[in-house]
Amino acid sequence: MLLLKAHSNCVELGDRLRTANAVTAEVMSEVIGVACRRFPSMGQTDKTARIERLLQSEAWTDAALALIDLELPLWQVRRLAYDEGEWYCALSRQRELPDWLDRSIEARHSDLALAILSAFVEVQRISAPSSRPSVPVVRGDLNPLYEPVCCDNFG
Repeated sequence: MLLLKAHSNCVELGDRLRTANAVTAEVMSEVIGVACRRFPSMGQTDKTARIERLLQSEAWTDAALALIDLELPLWQVRRLAYDEGEWYCALSRQRELPDWLDRSIEARHSDLALAILSAFVEVQRISAPSSRPSVPVVRGDLNPLYEPVCCDNFG
């Protein structure tokens, strides 16, 4: 149940990021509270201290990139582009592949830091561990007229 709640929190956070006008300390605090699993990191005190310094100096874009570096070590920024008043951010696990082969996560926003944070939250949402059991569950709502039929040809 906790995983389902975390998933819905990331969805709600993504919606709030898309409608926000600018990054604030409250927005960053919410992103860290909802989407960050490793911050503050005991094993990586240098990265954690750097993020805290960036947050104190309100360097939102650099802080968002540092969060990606800490929280998503297998993901990289594939593309940052500005077009017609919007920033586009694409995160990828395999940056060297051509665009048509890569399964990147993309987000856009008029604010660069919010575009990066939106992509970060989306990656966290899709990479959250699934709460499905390892054994398939049999549905209990079978049709009463359902009757199994053997259709093997033994002849």
